[in-house]
Amino acid sequence: MSRSCAPLFLLLSASLLVAQQTPQAFIGARLITIEGDEIAPGTLLVHRGKIIAVGDNVAVPPDAERHDAAGKIIMPGLVDTHSHVGNVEGGDRSGPIQPDVRTLDSINVRSAGIQKAQAGGITTVNIMSGSGHLLSGQTTYVKLRDGKNIDDLLIYNDDGSAAGGIKMANGTNSRRAAPFPGTRAKSAALVREQFVKAREYRDKIQRAGGDPEKLPGRDLALEALAAALDGKRVVHFHTHRHDDILTVLRLAAEFGFRVVLQHASDARFVAQEIAAAGVPTSLLLIDSPGGKIEAKDNAFENGMALERAGALLGFHTDDGITDSRFFLRQAALAVRAGMSRNLALYGMTMAGARMLDLEDRIGSLRAGKDADFIVLSGDPLSVYAKVLETWVDGEQVFDRADPKDLLYATGGYGASHDQAHALDHLEEEGH
Repeated sequence: MSRSCAPLFLLLSASLLVAQQTPQAFIGARLITIEGDEIAPGTLLVHRGKIIAVGDNVAVPPDAERHDAAGKIIMPGLVDTHSHVGNVEGGDRSGPIQPDVRTLDSINVRSAGIQKAQAGGITTVNIMSGSGHLLSGQTTYVKLRDGKNIDDLLIYNDDGSAAGGIKMANGTNSRRAAPFPGTRAKSAALVREQFVKAREYRDKIQRAGGDPEKLPGRDLALEALAAALDGKRVVHFHTHRHDDILTVLRLAAEFGFRVVLQHASDARFVAQEIAAAGVPTSLLLIDSPGGKIEAKDNAFENGMALERAGALLGFHTDDGITDSRFFLRQAALAVRAGMSRNLALYGMTMAGARMLDLEDRIGSLRAGKDADFIVLSGDPLSVYAKVLETWVDGEQVFDRADPKDLLYATGGYGASHDQAHALDHLEEEGH
């Protein structure tokens, strides 16, 4: 499913448009393209928010701004398929299934967490609500641009609607006192009930054939679930234990919705089943598994197991469970446990793009794609490597050489002050 940013560009400031008039050439870097061979030394040419050329023999326009990238590494911007940056909120305690809740109504784009994610090289994020519900709301796909409000960060569908998925969960998180379920079996039963209702609602709309007299009354919750049934919204399913993972696969097969497994702590125990179902998995690799009993067996070997089974896998931060500034560490830990280097880097970029239906726009260095990329001081899997620059749509959003940006990368007083970045921009603009 293609995504469009057409409504966004109508909102771009005059200064942004002027900045994108000048081609930018990054010369002499080692280019990790993801979809092709590495190029060293190579040149990356971007203009008007798009990648124009990638290669070892790129003709640089005479009016281009040249960046000496010798000794540095450039790779696509990182894609985080599961984050809670922006102080996002979801459903409340009134019920376990709340598909009508939209996270975009609660995201603070002036949160310091946005700048920290940029410092970690993250350029695209799936912002999700929490996992204390069977379904806590609709997720929001964003580009981590420097924006004044959520509209500046949104990724749009071709019909002009904001792109996003649906957040669901099972296991212990959603089990509590009524009206929430008390057992795993009841959790699955409640989900089935709602999808049956959504299927009936969708069928009534189809049978009405546009006749307003026959159309059912609009139901925002069932409307969102129907979008999942039709494949218009991917279900991002928080799940840990092997039996919970299999329940997700069972529900997806029963109702035909597209799903991405999120966390999947026990993935290595059911890797063959995941691969056979053709379901992508987004892993969270952490040093000290815990917090809940069902995550106690989380292991770095999950990446290796899924790779060997032939499943599509990526990674996420679950920020603030792990810090967005250290996202690349996920790939390094997976490789340390036996996963291949190429697929680990693919998992940080292109796999996430595929999970968000954005593979035609982001995830690799290829002519025609969005100019989302990062400049590194060293190998992305090295503990010594630092993100030096982050670019989104051809605009620099993080520069480690800038003391204000460095603060977000390293921490210290003021690094967690929301609004601070926006206030800095106001001062620069003379307000």
